[in-house]
Amino acid sequence: MDRQRGLKHRGRDDVRPVPIPPTLVEILREHIAEYGTGQDGRLFRSERGGVVASTAYTEVWQEARKLALTPAQVASPLARRPYDLRHAAVSLWLNAGVPAPEVAERAGHSVDVLLQVYAKCLGGQKDVANRRIDDALAA
Repeated sequence: MDRQRGLKHRGRDDVRPVPIPPTLVEILREHIAEYGTGQDGRLFRSERGGVVASTAYTEVWQEARKLALTPAQVASPLARRPYDLRHAAVSLWLNAGVPAPEVAERAGHSVDVLLQVYAKCLGGQKDVANRRIDDALAA
């Protein structure tokens, strides 16, 4: 059964702008120049132009993992599902020092939800925090 689900807590016709870094804009523009878009604007579509079935994504994803990862990593939960990349990206942004409100906007979360879900990924930052506080006090 192939079902479609809209955005959580949003109406069917609602849209949400998602800011992306310039590097990704360049990649997407190259993709569109080479492959175009579907009639409905989709970047990725089936051979007949429709929605790509979740089973197709899963098959391709599993093959890509085998090519990109070591055998030990393939056997691990690392990037087991494409959705795991979302968690990896949000964790990366937070650990890179992107402010929580900006990360929340990009991820489509409230700051409260973002911190409830991702606070655990911010461990090991005491030295960085202390250095930033020292720098701010010295200014």
